[in-house]
Amino acid sequence: MSLIKLKKICKTYNTGKISLKALDCVDLEIKEGEFVAIMGASGSGKTTLMNVIGFLDVPDKGSYIFEGKKVKSFDENSLAVIRNKKIGFVFQSFYLLPRMTAYENVILPMIYADIKQEERRKKALKALKIVGLADRVNHKPNELSGGQQQRVAIARALINNPSLILADEPTGNIDSKANKEIMGIFKKLHDDGNTIIVVTHDRNVAKYADRTIHIKDGKIK
Repeated sequence: MSLIKLKKICKTYNTGKISLKALDCVDLEIKEGEFVAIMGASGSGKTTLMNVIGFLDVPDKGSYIFEGKKVKSFDENSLAVIRNKKIGFVFQSFYLLPRMTAYENVILPMIYADIKQEERRKKALKALKIVGLADRVNHKPNELSGGQQQRVAIARALINNPSLILADEPTGNIDSKANKEIMGIFKKLHDDGNTIIVVTHDRNVAKYADRTIHIKDGKIK
């Protein structure tokens, strides 16, 4: 079953007198349970494509169908709910709150989703165990390595059982050993049935995916 269908998606950014076509009539279909890598050089359009897929940006033209529903039919409140409950985001820079523990960072999406405290606790501890951080629950980000911080971010992305895990250069700020550990976690999550899209410029990262999509000058090759 198709999770994502993009048809003739276009996106242009206008800066003064300069127009930059970031996406040029992109067609893309991703099925439930796939592990897909999107590869491209800087400026190729891969981040814009990720932002459109994750409802962080709106295309100028084209059709986006998510879980069988046209995205154009959603209002802002509906899109916010989808971002919170349906998409698990993992970014290169982790985006953990520095004064909060690993546990507190992981439960944040559940607070916004109005999940009861006891259920939040159980799910957060389970998610941290999945990523191998059961012994780091009360550690703050500055007490964790880069790889451990990214594991916290993955646990946070998992917490609402999303339809899609969307990772943007998830190994960009970690060393080669942690790189393998993080991609191993993504591989296991995929084996457990999760749909994963990883945006990367690293061929070694893309090798973990079942399918690699190459984008150049806003077009899928």
